[in-house]
Amino acid sequence: LILTDIKHAFAQNPLRPIYRPSEFSTDIDVPVSSMEWREYPGGLHSIGSEGSGFAFDNEGPRHRVYLRDFLLASRLVAVGDYRQFIEEGGYARPELWLSDGWNMVQGNRWEAPLYWERDGDDWLSATLSGSRRLNDAEPVCHVSYYEADAFARWAGARLPTEAEWEVAASGQPISGNFLESERFHPKPASGTGFAPIFGDVWAWTQSPYTPYPGYRPLGGSLGEYNAKFMCNQLILRGGSCATPESHIRASYRNFFPPEARWQFTGIRLAKES
Repeated sequence: LILTDIKHAFAQNPLRPIYRPSEFSTDIDVPVSSMEWREYPGGLHSIGSEGSGFAFDNEGPRHRVYLRDFLLASRLVAVGDYRQFIEEGGYARPELWLSDGWNMVQGNRWEAPLYWERDGDDWLSATLSGSRRLNDAEPVCHVSYYEADAFARWAGARLPTEAEWEVAASGQPISGNFLESERFHPKPASGTGFAPIFGDVWAWTQSPYTPYPGYRPLGGSLGEYNAKFMCNQLILRGGSCATPESHIRASYRNFFPPEARWQFTGIRLAKES
């Protein structure tokens, strides 16, 4: 949160201060990897904290959910994918947007993710290492739930539920681009196959932030940390480039209002099988 706030404050400063220099030199020739789909079986699945090790109260109780067969994209939506959405008039097509999302687009004159700015026919983006030209291969970042949902509809897909995401993530190694890399920016996915499901950006899901069956808030002030926010928020999963690796796990539930864009938030698509 501190790094996210620093980035937001620096991006508003016309002098564009730099938190830490970085060349991102290894990204220059990275091509956009193909998006493939991995199938997951439906049926009864258990999600939530298993009770071993640290977990926040909102990650339990562990319980069973019924899912239909589903497909999950092999990588996060990339800048190049999102650029095409913009070029095809994504921000000017009300049929793609939820009603509240369209109101946000119109009222705030959104035409691109937060921190993007026009540079002739191209785009620049503010980062913690200064303003830089966008890399089509890196995951798109700083999009709201409304933008993620509109993009998914444009792409003929949808956002995963948090249960689908957790089922896909369970058993996967906790590895990826986290805070410890000191990159502080999403990293391009390269090659083929299933890219790490953790790190880079928090992935929006279509699930509202509500209590799990059997959940009871903790007593006293601790009960205010998570339980008081279980309204008008959407779940995000997976951690980001500003998340400590030791802090993340498959059951971790992050949550933000649907219009929030200042966090390192992105998109991973899902489909019906």
